[in-house]
Amino acid sequence: MKHISILGSTGSIGTQALEVVRANPDLYKIDALTAQNNAALLIEQALEFKPEMVVITCEDHFSKVKQALPGINVLCGEDALIAAVEITTTQLVLTAIMGSVGLKPTIAAINAKKDIGLANKETLVVAGELVMQLAKENGVKIIPVDSEHSAIFQCLVGEEHNPIEKILLTASGGPFRGKDLAFLATVNKTQALKHPNWVMGAKITIDSASLMNKGLEAIEAKWLFALSAHQIEVVVHPQSIIHSMVQFTDGSIKAQMGVPDMKLPIHYALAYPQRIATNFERFSFLNYPELTFASADTESFRNLGLAYKAMDKGGNMPCILNAANEIVVDAFLKDNIGFLEMSDVIAECMETIAFVATPTLDNYLETDQQTRIFATELVTKQK
Repeated sequence: MKHISILGSTGSIGTQALEVVRANPDLYKIDALTAQNNAALLIEQALEFKPEMVVITCEDHFSKVKQALPGINVLCGEDALIAAVEITTTQLVLTAIMGSVGLKPTIAAINAKKDIGLANKETLVVAGELVMQLAKENGVKIIPVDSEHSAIFQCLVGEEHNPIEKILLTASGGPFRGKDLAFLATVNKTQALKHPNWVMGAKITIDSASLMNKGLEAIEAKWLFALSAHQIEVVVHPQSIIHSMVQFTDGSIKAQMGVPDMKLPIHYALAYPQRIATNFERFSFLNYPELTFASADTESFRNLGLAYKAMDKGGNMPCILNAANEIVVDAFLKDNIGFLEMSDVIAECMETIAFVATPTLDNYLETDQQTRIFATELVTKQK
């Protein structure tokens, strides 16, 4: 049995991962489950899967969780996430928590020589060079869970010695595909949360609507697959059937395809390097007689261009981008800022926060904090 610890077990990725575990009880054992606020679901999951450890990062819920789970080691606070990834028997840590809070426990897991199922793109956006170097030094596999990066990862199996010419990251275009600036100026969170193809958490759904998600994925891909910015092309593919593609130097292209269901890349990451039979829905070309593609509109959707600018600049600039984005998305979800104004705040943060060309972990953490403070001030002025 493969022993797994899941950071963020009550979120979209975490709950789907537990569906995979539930369907394969002879293959997986859960060592630890963690959540931020959803104490009720965390308790329910712990009673079912009986992990060695449970972590609730919001201390307000600690007593409730501890009382409900006698016999289980219940901890609280963000620092407790590190204990959850260092359990001796754990072989794979699935990092499914949202935002830069995933950085420290991911680094701790790598230093503990645990393989990583990476569903927290912010870890590589914020500190990709540092994280990938640590993984190399510790002989740790980082297996991507995002559907796009899983697709590229799968396309590269058996191609380790063949140079990549470029990758093609596919994007659905979100709910506002084809809309202009005048339309985007009027949109609200209810509209932005209606993704046409995927069921995801609120933050990532807003990122998808603004194309920031694709920008973050491009930065993540740079580090995962040792690419430069000019080797990463974003292609709008509304059907979300081709999850991404790799073009090799001979001109041939490999694509990974399937219905838009996150359980498939989750299942692949948990079982890797094996492929285990599932009863998931099968794709049929007859149901999709047309697969279409278009270029991304970086004029109407500025966030994608800002992400490429941050990737080109390097250093702590992607960290600034990510921190500012987390603040403005939260503000947009609380109706404190407009859809287009999110890009304005991110751009001003990138111009104002001090640039560090070769950041240490402390530099990343300081940059993240400074950017959040400054972005919050800018949002307050926008109100």
